[in-house]
Parts: sequence; C-alpha cells; structure tokens
Amino acid sequence: MSGKEMEKKSGEMTFSDPAYYTNRELSWILFNKRVLSEARDKQIPLFERLKFLSITASNLDEFFMIRVASLKDMVHAGYTKPDIAGLKPLEQLKELNEATHELVNLQYSTYNRSLLPLLLSNGLRLIEHHEDLSAKETAYVDKYFAENVYPVLTPMAVDSSRPFPLIRNKSLNIGALVRKKEGKEGKEKKAGKEKKAELEFATVQVPSVLPRIVPVPSEKEGERAVILLEEIIERNIDKLFLNYHIVCASPFRIMRNADLTIEEDEAEDLLKEIEKQIKKRQWGQAIRLEVESGMDKRLLRIIKDDLLIEEEDIFQIDGPLDLTFLMKMYGMEGFDHLKETGYLPPQPVPGLSEDYNIFDEIRKGDILLHHPYQSFMPVVDFIKTAAKDPDVLAIKQTLYRVSGNSPIIAALALAAENGKQVSVLVELKARFDEENNIVWAKKLEKAGCHVIYGLVGLKTHSKITLVVRKEEDGIRRYVHLGTGNYNDATAKLYTDVGIFTCSRPIGEDATAVFNMLSGYSEPRTWNKLSLAPLWLKDRFLYMIMREKNYAKAGRPAHIIAKMNSLCDKDIIQALYEASAAGVKIEMIIRGICCLKVGIPGVSENISVRSIVGNFLEHSRIFYFENDGSPEIYCASADWMPRNLERRVEILFPVEEPALREKLMHILDGELKDTVKAHVLKPDGSYDKVDRRGKAVYNSQLAFSREAQAAAESGKDTASDRVFVPEMHHE
Repeated sequence: MSGKEMEKKSGEMTFSDPAYYTNRELSWILFNKRVLSEARDKQIPLFERLKFLSITASNLDEFFMIRVASLKDMVHAGYTKPDIAGLKPLEQLKELNEATHELVNLQYSTYNRSLLPLLLSNGLRLIEHHEDLSAKETAYVDKYFAENVYPVLTPMAVDSSRPFPLIRNKSLNIGALVRKKEGKEGKEKKAGKEKKAELEFATVQVPSVLPRIVPVPSEKEGERAVILLEEIIERNIDKLFLNYHIVCASPFRIMRNADLTIEEDEAEDLLKEIEKQIKKRQWGQAIRLEVESGMDKRLLRIIKDDLLIEEEDIFQIDGPLDLTFLMKMYGMEGFDHLKETGYLPPQPVPGLSEDYNIFDEIRKGDILLHHPYQSFMPVVDFIKTAAKDPDVLAIKQTLYRVSGNSPIIAALALAAENGKQVSVLVELKARFDEENNIVWAKKLEKAGCHVIYGLVGLKTHSKITLVVRKEEDGIRRYVHLGTGNYNDATAKLYTDVGIFTCSRPIGEDATAVFNMLSGYSEPRTWNKLSLAPLWLKDRFLYMIMREKNYAKAGRPAHIIAKMNSLCDKDIIQALYEASAAGVKIEMIIRGICCLKVGIPGVSENISVRSIVGNFLEHSRIFYFENDGSPEIYCASADWMPRNLERRVEILFPVEEPALREKLMHILDGELKDTVKAHVLKPDGSYDKVDRRGKAVYNSQLAFSREAQAAAESGKDTASDRVFVPEMHHE
C-alpha cells in the first residue's frame, strides 16, 4: 500500500510518502544546471559566462569525490536503506550516472558551440589542437617546450620492472602507447619470421606548477592566441621517449574517493589522524575517468583495467579536460569590457568613521553587516583592536575556514603574545580545508593560544567570537555572530550577514557556548541562542508548528526561510503540515532542495526560488510571522541533517527594529528578483522567473548599489524601506 493510500485509509496526512521528496543528489545536479544556465545566458558578459562554466566543473569534481564516492562505498558495503525519496544507493548511482553524463555533454556543448566562437569573434583564439598551429606558431611552441616544459616533466613507462604508476587525484595526464624503434634489438626472430616489438603503455603528468594557458604570438593583427599546456606536451611527447615510436597519445584525468574516514573515537591524536588521512586522499579508489573523445581503444582499455574503472564511470570528453582552466582565462588582462562592471567592491559600513573604535560603536547599539556589499574589515578590526587593547582580558573564537594569509589568525596570535587569554576552536574536519586548518592550529598553539581541535563526532560549524573586556562599570562581553566563515577572502564573494552586540543575555550565552566547547558543560537554559545538535532542530520545528497552529486558528501565519540547502525530512514534513494548514511559506534556497511544491493538499502554499548570481548566496535568514509579532533569526545552519544533528551550529535572534528592517529588506529583494532567480516548478524543474508584467530587478546588483549609496550618505538606505510580507506574489 502506498503512502497516499495509507493516508486516505487512516484519514490523516502523514506527509511521509517518498513521492513527496526529491533525492538529494539529483537535486544537487539541478543546482549545478542552474549555474550552467548562467554560462548559457546570452545576456551575461562573455567572460562571466566562462567563469560560471568553470564553477560547474569545479562543483562536479567535488560532487564525485564526496557524494558519488559515498554512494559507491554504501553499495560496496551492502547498504540498501532507501533515502527520503525511496531510492536505494545503487538506484541513486544509476540515475546519477545518466544525469552527470547529460550535464557534462551540456557543459561541452556550451563550450564548443557558444563560448569558443564568441571568444574568437572577440579577438581571443584558443588553439584547440596542436595540429592547427601555423609554422611560425609551431616553432614558438616547440621552443617554449624545450626551454620551459621539458625540464619539469617526468615520463613514466610501464613494463615488467616498472608497474603502472600512481596517478594523482584530479591531475591531468597524457597517456601513450609506444613501440620500441626497430634496430639491432628492435626485431626478434621467431620460427624464422620477424616479430614487431609489442605495444607498451607510457604516461606523463601535465605539471600543475606551470601555467596551463600559454600565450602564443599571433600572426593576425589585433588577435591574441593561447594554447593549453597539454597540447604542447602531446605535440612533443616523442622527445620524452626517444627510443620509441609514439603510436597514439591522449590526455586523461581521474577522480578519486576523497571522503576521509576518520575513526575519531579510536584516534589518540586527532590532528595526526587527519594528517594521515589527507595523504590518502590522493590515492583513494578511482571513481571517474575522463578521456578525450576518440582515444585509441587499446589505450583506453589499459587505463580502464589498471585503474579498475567501470564502463559507466568513463566520460568521453569532446574538448579539453578539466574546464576549471576557464577561471584562469577569466583573469587574463585586456578583456575587462567582456566582464561584469556593475558590481562595486565592498563598501564601508554606514556610521563607522575612519578612526572608529569598534567597542565604542557596539555600545551605541547592535551593528548588522551585509557581506560582500559591506566590508568585512570591521570583523577583522574587532579582533585586531581586541588584541592590542589593554582592557581586553580574553578572546574566544570558532574557526571553520580561514583564508591563506588570514589577518584574523595573525591578530589572535598577537593577542596571545600580549598576554590575553585566547581560546580558539579550529575545526580540523572542515572538508578540503583540513590541511590549511592544521597549519593555522599549529601556528596559534605556538603563539600561546589554547587551541581546541573540534569535538569528537561533531563538526563545529558555528561562527562566533567573544571578547571579554574590563570597563569602568565592570566586565562587558562583546560578541560577533555570523552566517559565514571568518574568511576575509570569501567575504568578498559570498553573501552573508553578521551582527555585533554587547547584549548581556547574548554575552552570557556566548560564554556558555565556549564553556560547552572546551569543557563539555551544558547550561540548564539559554537566554537567546539556540544550538545544534541538542536544541536547534526542536526550536525550528516548534516555530514551524506554531505558524501551523496560528493558521488553523485563522490568525496571521507566514514563514520566509533563506538558506543554502533543505533536505531534512522532519523539517520538510513540518513545512508540509504548515502548508496544508494554510501557512504561506516562501523559501529562498540556493542549492539542494528535497521538498516539492504544488502537491495538492500538501505543498500548494509553498514556493521555492534559487538565486544564482555574481556572488554565492550563503546567508541563512528565517522569518516567522508569529501572529503579527514577527520574529527574525540568522544562523550558521541549513535545514540539513548534518547541520541539525551532527554539527555545532548557532541560531541567533535579531531584535533591534532597524536591523530587522534591513534583514526583511534583504528577503524582500530576493523574493522580487526577476533576473537571477530560478523558480521551482511542480515537476521538479527550475525556470527563470517569467518577467512578463514585472520590473527587471537584480537583487545582488541592487544591494551593491544601495551599499554604495549608504556609504556615501552615511545612512543605510535599506532601513528606510518598510517590509510588507503579504506583497510577495509570483
């Protein structure tokens, strides 16, 4: 009996039918397609389209290394439990195989049919094949190879004394079939007949230490020409194997399982255990093979067999492997006219003068920051000032991802050297940042900071800083809470919000947070903050159910929720219940969304939109109507099981009226976006907003211009706008 039949029989809606849910991984594919749609949008400047195509390639790499790898591990382990959409791991892999091949074909169709011709018509010729080089270009390329490339290369042959080499994860390689040249030893006699030398496999790694995009002097006036490094190597590969004939040569690239398996309970030293696992990432099981279409079948068979790759995991590529090189092309000088120029750099925060003291400003009232439209520097200044201020007694902070040359790390180290109590939780398990975080953790320890390496079984994903300061009227606690990482680099690319406050209740909660992280002491009650994994999910469920009950009673009920991803089944069921009761629910979800819209009697009152624009939408903002007494929160957490059940996350309220208005303005702007928004349809697909009868409105561009106007006037123009929730209709 199906879920729907059971519901009809019982007379109650359980909202648990797998048909009500979208598979998480397939939803992610839809997200990457939305990014790809930006690369295909003819209204977007050409070099911005290159950037979006590069991002889709980078996204897909990580998806294979983690999500596909995890599913393969489940299948190998015999795990057969279905997901919320009713798909078992093997079924998911089959659907993903079809979806990813389709996505890759669309990537290269975009590259070959649209972007390459446009680059050429705009004066940039990408020489696709070394056979296309003119005589003059050939001479230049061969000289470049001899002087710059040849000394760096390490050719590797495979025979009885030299086994198949270890091919590094994500590295670009050129495989070749070679045959010994005929000479005195080149032919063998067998039964009076000559026998040709056997084919042998050889390979060379395309060195990542050299630029992949190589400029070539063009013979055509006004044109710039470039060629990819692998084409130069392939053209000259015979110089690497002098005693051999090159039968064929083609590039290939593999993806390996990079999902670290860390036995935290058994590890005596978590730092050493993670260091050990990071090294294994380069040599994990091969799960995907990319080859140039038309590769010699004999060569492909050797690579496939030695790497133990299944047929369905081979991607025949019609173009250059690894399109992430397009991000380097985006950085080429001389093409600014083909880039987006409307967005402004991060602007100063209104009300903060050039010589402001951050503690004085926070005492005047809470400060809301909206990145990247407003500068991240006040957050850096907060730590820097605290490090030097003689009245500051202690600094406590959580770090999940930080930049390569982080000013915050330097300030924390300085604070410790200045004799302040500095406690830092550095999350070593932040995926793909483990190595970077280990380096910083060691540096902080050396400076005298007390470093906590995360908690066993949990990732600490919360973004919180506490500064304890001695003042005339006693000890005062200053707190920064945010939705994004303490990363000055990504703060220019990701949209996030953060708040400074010296509220006593939040200060007490912040102290409790750090005591819990360092000493496992859980407070009996919280004043304002809600934390995962112990209390946050229940808090969200309570607020959703509260809206449901108000709707049933005929009172105002409305939810607006902005986040990166939604895939927690309990939360989705609660949203379905609220929708069925009449609650208007507007979701702004950048990435994964396992919820479906438009299901009769279930989700007819729910709308979902995804904004994919110049900046990566990263902030988490939640609005609850609460019977006419609205509450608005920000958080470090998405509505995902990993955030709500396996991570330390923080939800914090924003209570000052002016700051609430600013947050509502952000939500309002994204809900009326008609340029960068994609809307989820009942069939599970996403379409760009139908602009008929609507004004053209790009929320990211509008926020950028508003930030400039606010900085120039010294007044935040967003706070002058009044948010009216009932006006949101598509």
